[in-house]
Amino acid sequence: MSNYNAVSARNTENAPNGNGLYSQSVAFSHYNNLSAQLPVDPKTGELVAGGIKEQAEQCFNNIKAIVDSIDHVMSDIVRITVFVKDIKDVDAVDEVYKTFFPTYVPARTTVAVAALPMDAMVQIEALLSHGEGTIPNAPQAGDLIKLTNNTANAPTSPLSTQTVAFSHYNYLSAQLPIDPKTGRLVAGGVKEQAAQSLKNIKAILESIDVPFDDIVKITIFLKDLSDTEAVNEVYSTFFPDSAIARAVAYVPARTTVAASALPMDALVQIEAVVSHGDGTPPQEVEDRHGIVIWANNTDNAPKSSLSTQTVAFSHYNHLSAQLPLDPKTGKLVAGGVKEQAEQCLKNAKAIVESIDHVMDDVVKVNIFLKNIEDIDAVDEAYNTFFPGGVPARRVVGVSALPEDALIQIDVVVSNAEGTPPKA
Repeated sequence: MSNYNAVSARNTENAPNGNGLYSQSVAFSHYNNLSAQLPVDPKTGELVAGGIKEQAEQCFNNIKAIVDSIDHVMSDIVRITVFVKDIKDVDAVDEVYKTFFPTYVPARTTVAVAALPMDAMVQIEALLSHGEGTIPNAPQAGDLIKLTNNTANAPTSPLSTQTVAFSHYNYLSAQLPIDPKTGRLVAGGVKEQAAQSLKNIKAILESIDVPFDDIVKITIFLKDLSDTEAVNEVYSTFFPDSAIARAVAYVPARTTVAASALPMDALVQIEAVVSHGDGTPPQEVEDRHGIVIWANNTDNAPKSSLSTQTVAFSHYNHLSAQLPLDPKTGKLVAGGVKEQAEQCLKNAKAIVESIDHVMDDVVKVNIFLKNIEDIDAVDEAYNTFFPGGVPARRVVGVSALPEDALIQIDVVVSNAEGTPPKA
């Protein structure tokens, strides 16, 4: 297997450890997936003293310690996700953020959630480029560059780049329903706001000559989960976008998250992960056809007309968030949060196995909990699926979940064989 990428999990004593449940950083191919960092002092295992600024600084110090430990630098970060308990704390977080990113700024998502582990005020997550790749004894450093892009046709911010491309992916900053001409929220309700968020994503993609149907994963953050149906009406007018996509009914993988608040008091915010066939540095346009998007669904996991269970591109599979639904009945499984966590992971496992992969190929797990205090019960189920604690991980508390579930789990999976054209 020396010619294939390998999952590379790393930990350092200079950042909080995962207590055997997760790794601080998991590299595969040209990305490092970092576990979300809490404002925990790695020496004491406790939250740092002070307020939101001190907590934000500790989160970034922990990220920097992990980044340093794998011989990278902070400017290798392609996307930052900031979770706060109080949306009013964002300005204070931004003051700290600027000291860690004085010139280059990554793509970024900011959202307020109902709760965070350890009752923290902030939790910050990073995705890191990995130029050398993870093919054993085959360093590739220097072959790839990071490409950043902003267009006046979408909202701009001094704190984030609209899209950051590295290797075969573009990571977009989450788009708010802002009219780029005025810099203000568009008039109307959630439908108009969803349409504007998606228009902004489309404008960014057009500015880098990437079609809308190259999106492999969408994450929708909603202030009110009951707005989901209204957003879906708009969503269906954007996907599928092209005749080719319509012919195969292609829609990206998808996750919907209830936010307690969003920047600018928006009702919706949408984040996109986009395939990048020509890679970095740019190659001939024709070369972007050398890698294809593979979308897959199985009857052994819940299906939806609005999302694909897993979308593979290049060396990653992006799965739709899994609810604790029995795929045979389409209903929530009986029991409490432990049984629901187990069903979410069973559904993820069924999808992973349907594409000839195994759970050991998982590099990142995102857990959304209706009650953050349920995490110990969830971990009991989690341990049976990931006994080695390899994947990086994020846990947040949310005010509501689809189907009134207690838990939802989102998974990113490595794809060693990549996605060359089908024979």
